[in-house]
Amino acid sequence: MSTGTVTVTETRAQPMTADAILRLFPDIDTSSEALSGHDEEQIRLMDEVCIVLDDNDMPVGKASKKLCHLMSNIDKGLLHRAFSVFLFNDKNELLLQQRASEKITFPDMWTNTCCSHPLAVSGETGSNLPDAIEGVKRAAQRKLEHELGIKKEQVPIEKFHFLTRIHYKAPSDGKWGEHEIDYILFIKTHVDLNINPNEVQATQYVGADNLKKLFEDPSLKFTPWFKLICNSMLFEWWESLDSGLEKYTNEQQIRRM
Repeated sequence: MSTGTVTVTETRAQPMTADAILRLFPDIDTSSEALSGHDEEQIRLMDEVCIVLDDNDMPVGKASKKLCHLMSNIDKGLLHRAFSVFLFNDKNELLLQQRASEKITFPDMWTNTCCSHPLAVSGETGSNLPDAIEGVKRAAQRKLEHELGIKKEQVPIEKFHFLTRIHYKAPSDGKWGEHEIDYILFIKTHVDLNINPNEVQATQYVGADNLKKLFEDPSLKFTPWFKLICNSMLFEWWESLDSGLEKYTNEQQIRRM
């Protein structure tokens, strides 16, 4: 699919027509000028096809990663599905990554273990919550390997815990940004890292107290979704990682931020 394509799909719950998608997202910006001068591999990844949603997390179509992340389209209401993985070691330390300088959105910023998108491909979609959760878990396995070199065998589907969904919007700069319904996934497991330098420039494991200290360091920049999650529920969830986490899992409502 080219970066200038928006495709309408149909779901049983909410069939969509071409006219309907145009009413939802009029005057979509499909120009390629925004990618000029960026890293070639990151430009290639902008062709990946994201799942376009309505405000209730119902798929209404699909569009390229580029179209979904242009602020000109976000400001017109374009919304897509995403996930955020929080991976902990046996010491209950959280694995952080610093995004590569080559990244088009939010370069050089520190964030949780892995943040990406399920794609509009077989196995990663879903128009009801159970199917969507399975889809984002498979997408998480794919991206953990792509970004951090973590083999799927070390992050089996059954070890992921789905907590909740967060709907937020955040600009990266004047041109790019995020507008996502973000599925929060926790996993505690041992992993071996072989980081992809085009995606990640550094990693570190941190305890909860250490992370709070890092937030106080003015020289460090963090992604907006990570700060939102940390400022809301992360530390409470973290305390329950080994006992009581089940009371926070499988939340049905979408948290609006």
